[in-house]
Amino acid sequence: MNETIDAHRETEPRLIAETGTAARVAAIAQPVLEGLGYRLVRVRVSGLDGCTVQIMAERPDGTMKIEDCEAASRALSPVFDVADPVDRAYRLEISSPGVDRPLVRRSDFERHAGHVVKVEMNAPIEGRKRFRGVLVGVDGDAARVRVEGAPQDSAEVLLPIGDMEEAKLVLTNALVTEALRRGKAEERQAREIERETRREQRNARRNRHARPHDNSRRSPGQARPAAQNEGE
Repeated sequence: MNETIDAHRETEPRLIAETGTAARVAAIAQPVLEGLGYRLVRVRVSGLDGCTVQIMAERPDGTMKIEDCEAASRALSPVFDVADPVDRAYRLEISSPGVDRPLVRRSDFERHAGHVVKVEMNAPIEGRKRFRGVLVGVDGDAARVRVEGAPQDSAEVLLPIGDMEEAKLVLTNALVTEALRRGKAEERQAREIERETRREQRNARRNRHARPHDNSRRSPGQARPAAQNEGE
């Protein structure tokens, strides 16, 4: 069951994507990242430090360690050198999505229900393009958001995910607490795996050094061979 879920997460498409130069970068980066077992989250091209190409990526379980970022950077750099998707010098930056992450896939909205989100739509809905409120969940291809400050009878609104320009989590105490709890759980799991690995290594060493011995016994009447004199 878990393998099926992981496979779905690996191939699940993004519903919120880039345009322009960022879209060209994304089209090149995505298959390279997928070949390494990562998922593309977002590409942003900014004027920071002249020009910075920021690529957010993650594993299907939502994690992205420093070693993962380094591996992705080593794989992407030569590909970008050949494809040249940006028409000027730039600095490549690979990062994890972070705690207040962008939401780009349907599963992102499902997984973070209950947290506060900010959403900007491509076209106005009910006369507005920007929404902030608690993400209630997903209804079909739309996110259900309880809008802050809205009258009680119109507090919830359905926002089609495919029509969003951007959606991201808002950094709140609840979100930080959940991230810390998840981080501690991952640390415990890593320690358990490390202990199990050490245990298996010790057992393997014992098995290598163990010497087979003969437990057979001679019968009481069986004599030992007599010692031979030198020269015999």
